[in-house]
Amino acid sequence: MRIVIGSDHAGWPLKKSVVDFVKSLGHEVQDIGSFDDAPVDFPDIARKLTGQIRSGASDRGIMVCGTGVGASIAANKVPGIRAAVCHDVHSAHQCVEHDDVNVMCIGAQIVGPWLANDLVAAYLGAQFSTDEDCRRRVEMLHEMDKA
Repeated sequence: MRIVIGSDHAGWPLKKSVVDFVKSLGHEVQDIGSFDDAPVDFPDIARKLTGQIRSGASDRGIMVCGTGVGASIAANKVPGIRAAVCHDVHSAHQCVEHDDVNVMCIGAQIVGPWLANDLVAAYLGAQFSTDEDCRRRVEMLHEMDKA
């Protein structure tokens, strides 16, 4: 899969290990920054990351900020993006399986590298369910994007 990964300055310390882990799983990675601890606005990173998904350049995204919350809010403002904060393994795979999430957000101040690897593995290993109820609900989300 082609994975785009971004962070703000609060997520930057964890992002490198996430990038390395995603590469170790055999995925293609596009790192869109931030590349140091200089302050940067998470909405700018979210805009850049979601643009890669919407254009088809990337299949899924991972955003790392302080808590994951701001990244999720910003990403969800973009039509066609379904972002979720995932700090437990069950949510990390179920968000894809049931809700076809295409951006996982994690908080560097909440999880460390070990848990982040488990979250990323669960997220990237999951596939959207063929269950009719799940498909119908995600279609409803697509309709909400048009409103």
